[in-house]
Amino acid sequence: MTRPGEIDLYLLGEGRHERLWEQLGAHPLDDGSGARFAVWAPNARSVSVVGDWNFWSEGKDPLEPQASSGVWAGIAANAREGQAYKLAVCGADGVTRLRADPFAFRAETPPATASLLYRSRHNWRDRDWLARREATDPLRAPMSVYEVHAGSWRQGLGWLDLADELVEHVVELGFTHVELLPVMQHPYGPSWGYQVSGYYAPHAPLGEPDALRAFVDAMHANGIGVLLDWVPAHFPRDEWALARFDGTALYEHADPRRGAHPDWGTLVFNFGRHEVRNFLLANALYWLEEFHADGLRVDAVASMLYLDYSRRPGEWLPNRFGGREDLEAVSFLQELNAVVHAEHPGVTMVAEESTAWPGVSRPTDGGGLGFTFKWNMGWMHDTLGYVAHEPVHRRWHHDELTFSLMYAWDENFVLPLSHDEIVHGKGALLRKLPGDEWQQFATLRALYGHMWAHPGKQLLFMGGEIGQGTEWSEARSLDWYVLDYPLHEGVRRCVTDLNRAYRAEPALWEVDFRPEGFQWLVGDAREDNVLAYARFSADGARVLVCLVNFSPVVRHHWRVPLPLGGSWREVVNTDAAEYGGSGVGNLGGVGAVAEPMHGRPFSAGVTLPPLATVWLAPGTAPGR
Repeated sequence: MTRPGEIDLYLLGEGRHERLWEQLGAHPLDDGSGARFAVWAPNARSVSVVGDWNFWSEGKDPLEPQASSGVWAGIAANAREGQAYKLAVCGADGVTRLRADPFAFRAETPPATASLLYRSRHNWRDRDWLARREATDPLRAPMSVYEVHAGSWRQGLGWLDLADELVEHVVELGFTHVELLPVMQHPYGPSWGYQVSGYYAPHAPLGEPDALRAFVDAMHANGIGVLLDWVPAHFPRDEWALARFDGTALYEHADPRRGAHPDWGTLVFNFGRHEVRNFLLANALYWLEEFHADGLRVDAVASMLYLDYSRRPGEWLPNRFGGREDLEAVSFLQELNAVVHAEHPGVTMVAEESTAWPGVSRPTDGGGLGFTFKWNMGWMHDTLGYVAHEPVHRRWHHDELTFSLMYAWDENFVLPLSHDEIVHGKGALLRKLPGDEWQQFATLRALYGHMWAHPGKQLLFMGGEIGQGTEWSEARSLDWYVLDYPLHEGVRRCVTDLNRAYRAEPALWEVDFRPEGFQWLVGDAREDNVLAYARFSADGARVLVCLVNFSPVVRHHWRVPLPLGGSWREVVNTDAAEYGGSGVGNLGGVGAVAEPMHGRPFSAGVTLPPLATVWLAPGTAPGR
């Protein structure tokens, strides 16, 4: 087929062409006789393709309007795979501008801005992985996410290098998933990918699109899922990209009260326009189908939901009911999630949403937005706020540590310690913590132990696993040299052991989002800076107890209620000597006796190491 057919054009107009990238954009012809081009530009006066083959001459390869669809299409007989091109769009204002192809599969390396003719030749090897994914309920499976900015994990590596080095690192650490900051083409490196100019093209400096496919394939071959950060909330104003594409506000709203973000200097998609919704819906499916991504983390959902987001009175337009909710964006998100879950069972959709909007991770047929998970920003801010206090003052902030369990079942939460918390002067996680160096490292390990045991899945940004002490910058690699120092290497070992123990213990992930998977044992020991709680598997046959001591004081014979009698063994102790801790603990195990406490039939005297988290499970300790 050389041009979009009637059905394709009809579906585009209705906003329901789920494989739109197969019709729009640039496609080299199978017989080598050129390439076909198609672009949506309903208000353009004319469109032609300019590129390497026609000496960038406007009008040499004109496109023709396709009925009244707003699509222009045609064939450039001399175009060949690998050549650069742009679309010369004479806009409604009579001005011709050279535009990058909105559906380009490959882009030039910035600061160059042209699109490149590209055809994938990757042969996927992950059929078994995809079958297992389809049969897995992500809500009841282990999920420990390593968040990565691919360009600065190790400077200078491309996707093929990362397919070796990053894969090895993630496998060794025991994470179940990597989550990549946006890999879509973006012109400005320090934006970290959150200002996307090429929604269908991987970021050029890291390699060709098939190199990214090979990276995902390698991750899957090693049992690691891949989540991609996706940005449907806004796009940059660059004249060669989407802004006023055909001389009018096409992808964006014309009124800046709807069409511009005051915080970011970017433009807002017009979610009420069928073709724009289709552009984004198809784009989400594109990354899931063409790159076998295992899920999308949707950025800045809160900015999509509220018409008055970051706006003062008079700077926003209410909806048709007079409210502040963006009903068109809500409808789009519901459609997006419903289609993705129907087309790709087992794929996860994750919302970065920081407000109390109800039902973010609830099914769309019940009025929810339909996401699989929601980032728990409240847990993140409260917990980091708590551990930032000196231990002597933490008793006054104990509720910050326990409050997350008041709403833990309202959504399907991911606990994030993300890139946003270690930039713009916020400092590294390690340096947020009070005390001397030993206390900082001990508190960091204790925080991780608590986080991994807390209901919900967990996410850690790169560098957190080595206790990096400097704030992250996209302009340099992680501080890998710190692993030569025992305390940093101890953090790496601790994270590795937490992941290993977490994945092996169904009590920590089978019932994350229902109250029957959790019980407080001691939640009010504010004077001691101590928490104790239990986690249970779906059948109740397995239990794990988490004890957290955010005090620098060793607490001997600290009495704790336990759900079972008999012997208990340490599964993890973040104060272990091999992590750089003091080695205090319960190596001989713990014996629970029939002495009721806090409504539990059994209790035991345990040793709580300083600034440490201890996991206990029923059974005899090794060596006994």
